[in-house]
Amino acid sequence: MLNKKPIGVFDSGLGGLSVVEKVLVQIPQAKIIYLGDTARVPYGGKSAGELKSFADDITQFLVDKNCGVIVDACNSTSAVALDFLQEKYANPIIGVIEPGIRSALAITQNGRICVIGTEATVKSGAHKKVACELDPDVSVVSLACPDFVPLVEAGEVTGERVISIVRRTLEPLMDTKIDTLILGCTHYPYLAKAIKEVIGESITLVDPAYETTKETKKYFGEEFAEKTLQEKVPDHEFYVTGNPENFQRVGEILMGGKLPLVKKVIT
Repeated sequence: MLNKKPIGVFDSGLGGLSVVEKVLVQIPQAKIIYLGDTARVPYGGKSAGELKSFADDITQFLVDKNCGVIVDACNSTSAVALDFLQEKYANPIIGVIEPGIRSALAITQNGRICVIGTEATVKSGAHKKVACELDPDVSVVSLACPDFVPLVEAGEVTGERVISIVRRTLEPLMDTKIDTLILGCTHYPYLAKAIKEVIGESITLVDPAYETTKETKKYFGEEFAEKTLQEKVPDHEFYVTGNPENFQRVGEILMGGKLPLVKKVIT
């Protein structure tokens, strides 16, 4: 039974914690096993072949950990490796691109959507492809934001320097007349406050983590969505391929609370 197994979640680094936060709220009785590939972060400049290989290694690690549903919480690997993973593994594997596009299509009023993401995600054109399949009339533009992931990985998500970097990076969007902006990297929700300050109230931010978690929740019964005092809190597991101490420190800052002891693994 899938709902008796842990949910596997993976990302290039800390960004996938923005998905974990939603899972903890919507499916609180499910156990999570997380792997952040911090030894190879950022993924933005990696080739499609490299990303597919990384995603394959990580997915195999999570399968070996007896995970059931697996969430590819990295837009870069969702863009180029999701179909491959879904064909190779029997586990349900959920990406973050289609959920983000569905959310944006439900929100936009003028049909003008922008996706911000890593260079690899933008280069793939995956968001535009999915959007055209769901609604051929929508207009989707993309913008690579290579400086955003390093900020989040360093735990630097507020302050004047952050605002300055965000303003400089998003300047090309100011005249595009978009009304909806997809945070096309799971690191970016941690910069949402700064992004909103720069782009203003007329543009709606879309965090694909909400819809992705709803997709994941379909594999679990209602008992997993209810917090009870009687049941033991699941023993979540967090792994990284790089420095576990740094992930622990920054992860606890981003999530605003304690994480289980983060362990280092080699995939």
